[in-house]
Formats: sequence, C-alpha cells, structure tokens
Amino acid sequence: MAAETFDAIVIGAGQAGPALAARCSKEGLRTAIIERHHFGGTCVNVGCVPTKTLIASARAVRMANRGADFGFDAGPVRVDMARVKARKDAIVLQGRQGVEAWMRGLKGAEVIVGDARFTAPSTITVQGRSLTAPRIFLNVGGRALRPDLDGIDSVPVLDNASVMELSTVPEHLVIVGGSYIGLEFAQMMRRLGAQVTVVERSARLLPREDEDVADAVRAVLEAEGVRFELGAECMSLAPHGAGIAVGAVCADGAPAVIGSHVLLAVGRRPNTDGLGLEQAGIRTDGRGYIEVDDQCRTSADGVWAVGDCNGRGAFTHTAWNDHEIVAANLFDHDPRRISDRIPCYALFIDPALGRIGMNEAEARAAMKAGRKILQGKMPMTRVGRAREAGETRGFMKVLVDAGTQRILGAAILGLNGDEVVHSLLQVMAADRPFTSLSRAMAIHPTVSELLPTLLQQLKPMEDQRLTG
Repeated sequence: MAAETFDAIVIGAGQAGPALAARCSKEGLRTAIIERHHFGGTCVNVGCVPTKTLIASARAVRMANRGADFGFDAGPVRVDMARVKARKDAIVLQGRQGVEAWMRGLKGAEVIVGDARFTAPSTITVQGRSLTAPRIFLNVGGRALRPDLDGIDSVPVLDNASVMELSTVPEHLVIVGGSYIGLEFAQMMRRLGAQVTVVERSARLLPREDEDVADAVRAVLEAEGVRFELGAECMSLAPHGAGIAVGAVCADGAPAVIGSHVLLAVGRRPNTDGLGLEQAGIRTDGRGYIEVDDQCRTSADGVWAVGDCNGRGAFTHTAWNDHEIVAANLFDHDPRRISDRIPCYALFIDPALGRIGMNEAEARAAMKAGRKILQGKMPMTRVGRAREAGETRGFMKVLVDAGTQRILGAAILGLNGDEVVHSLLQVMAADRPFTSLSRAMAIHPTVSELLPTLLQQLKPMEDQRLTG
C-alpha cells in the first residue's frame, strides 16, 4: 500500500507525546497522533493521578481517626471503598478526556486509535494504513513487571493498575516488593482498613536510599500497623483456602504469610514489544528499553524515544523534561541534554520523602576520591509548623561541596517534604552557593524556614550527628 506522508508522527499519548504533538502543530507540521488505549498514559490513568487521589482519601480517613490528637471525636469512621473508587475514577476520566480533547483540537493534527508498528525505517502501519514521516516520536510508556515467582500462575494477583479497581477494602493485602510503589499502596490500604504485610527480597526497604531514610520510612509505616517480612530470599505463591499463601524463606515448613489479596510491586517494563523496532533499526537494551543519546535520539535517523520507554527516567517529570529537551533541540536551537538535569523524585507516603541529587553512598565515594563534603541533618521536631500540625516524624538532611559551596543533594522526610525540597533543588539548578539560601530570611511559621538553619549548621560529613 502507498504510505501517507506526515511531517511528524507521535506514538503514545502519555506525558511527553501530547506536548510534542502540540509543539509540532504550533510549528505548522502535519502530525499524526497514535494512541492504542487511554489518552494520558500511565500518569493520568494508572499512576500519579489515581494513586494520589486514593492517597488523599486515605489521609482524610487517617486524620478523622486522629481526632483525639486534636481535641475532638468524630466517632467510628466507615470507609465505603466503592465511593472512594468512584471519586478516583471521576478524576481520572476528567484528565483522560482533557488530554484527548486537546489532541483532537490541534490544528493540522490527526488522531488515530490503534496499535502502531514499524514496517520499515520511518514507516508505520496502524489500522490498515501505512504512514511515513521524517520525525517520529515514541512515547509508549511501560507497565508492571510480572516476576517469575514459583506458583504465580496458580493464584490471582494484582498489579498497580488492577489493585485500584477494587471496590472493597482487602481483608489482608500482601504486597510483594518494598520499594516506592509498594510502600505507597501499603500505607494507603492500611489507612483504608486493610491488614497489610510487605514482603521484600532485600534485607531492608528502599535499597537506593540512605539507610537512615529507609529505617525512618519503615518506622513510619510500622507505627501505622504495616507489617514487614524482609530478606525474603525464596518467595513463592500458592492457594490457601479462600486466600493466598506467600512464602518468604527457603526452609522447609517455614510459615507463609496468608493474605486475601496479593499485589505485585517489583518493577516496571517498557511497552516496546510488538512495535517492530528492529524493522526501523532502533536498538534496545537487554531489558527492552530503547537506547537513546543525551538528546533522546534513537539509533534510527529521525526517531526519538521519550518517557518511560527510554530507560532514562521512570517519572512523569522526566518524561515532560524529555519533551522539553527534544523540542528545544529541534525547534529552538537550544542544545539541552538529559545529563543536564538534577535527579529528583518523591515517595508519596505520609509524611512524604523528597529526594534530590546525590545520596550518602555517592558522597562517600566522592570523598574517597578527595572531595570534601559537608552535611547538615536536623529532625522535624525542630520545625514549629510540624509540631503545631502534630506531624513531627522524619528529618531533613543536605550535602554540600565544601570547596564550591554548591548543594550536592538532599533528603527531606517530613511534613510537605516533597514540596520543601524544591527550594534546595532550585538553588542547585541555578548553580548558586548554599549561602544564597542560608542567608535568606524565611517566613515563619513554615516548614521551609528550617532550611537556612540546616545550612547554617553544616559540618564535615564524617562528623555529622543528628541533633535534637
């Protein structure tokens, strides 16, 4: 069949794809936008939007149950999970429909619903049509990884998407995986009324985080009744009456964790299978992620990969930044690069963890190479706003280069930590010394007002101790 010619083709309407389509439209390019399922991608449909909506409901339940701490009694709290889910569904639908309406309203753009596949370099087939363009943007996202666990096919299991379709609270949710997704669901479901046990293969939670951060996160969740089985070296699944037995250790006869539901939260995989990438000369790594250079270009001329599928970030904000990098290079003569960005992310438990830049393990490695590093660390009990709100769990800590006076990294686990950490991130992005923040006058009473105090008490990293 003869190929229809476009100026640009966008495959996937997640976070980066729609923004690139909009920019192509603004530049007067005839653009095809291909989406096989829901507009908005992971974030809008099964990621940030629905999870944070459910987390908000769970926090409201938690606060109602803490009435005595604030001098009132709200009485017994009854969770209607069907209504909680309905609220989540309505917010998701609004976001999804908004993205689709945006795409269908772009000048010079055509929306095509269907599965796209490369048949040759610069050539795509979809819905019986053949399309070609000198610019093709892949924004196909990822999905939950299904691990190779003994017995996994013998029992029903949930992933990050299907667990949010439950209309009743699980009696006992067993979560396999003690990282970011698993821990957010652990606290959320515990607050909604489920018994929750987290089973993790590693000896501790969040292995990429500093040990004190991981330990503090565990303490927060244990205080709310979440149980942990760590060092689970021989995980397995099996039917157990009406429930599911989750084995955690290798020894014969070792007791299993018995749950009513099991959530698998052990990682993600890219949606690159079935795209025919080999037909276009697009290389992938051993896990299926599309290999890209520092400006999101693939190994095929005129093809870019953005968002989760390129393996250079697993967040909505990294996908959006990918779009900005591509647009800047293509249309603005601005050579932005992936390597320019400062790593940043959050764990959206309550209190939240905000993380930016270097961690302590990386700092120690730099110190062995001769770099002098300062550290500041203070507990959230020092924050008046946190005491007033009854939210004193956690701490703040920051790493600074002693020579350049530049902030290298920070972790804030505490009230509004995911927001407060941006003050430090912005100083890093502006490439300003820490003194530009430590000498600033902060508003009282706020959480952020502790940052200047924290930075005024920097010490050599090896001498730093948490002070009350």
